[in-house]
Amino acid sequence: QVQLVESGGGLVQAGGSLRLSCTLSGRTFSDYAMGWFRQAPGKEREFVASINWSGVRTSYGDSVKGRFTISRDNAKNTVYLQLNSLKPEDTAVYYCAADPGVWSSRAKKAYDYWGQGTEVTVSS
Repeated sequence: QVQLVESGGGLVQAGGSLRLSCTLSGRTFSDYAMGWFRQAPGKEREFVASINWSGVRTSYGDSVKGRFTISRDNAKNTVYLQLNSLKPEDTAVYYCAADPGVWSSRAKKAYDYWGQGTEVTVSS
């Protein structure tokens, strides 16, 4: 059974940084592309970033491009999301997800497994 566990969320001031982590267990991590999504109160869950199995190919949502960086360590079964220059509008619950496809995807439907989420709050 695949399990994804996120960590690293918290409260930070605008302009600050956080690093989110997500560890996969139960399957071979390198068999999956990984993605991060977020959901703010009253809003749809939106794509943030994705990375293919090897880490060579990444993709970012327009609102985070240039500020967030996704990476992965296959030896540690972990995907990371570095959040820099945070803004109050980045406040949301951040979810990681695993996609069995070869290439990373921006579409929620491509992802088979989801974590429970970690909350990020950015104060102004």
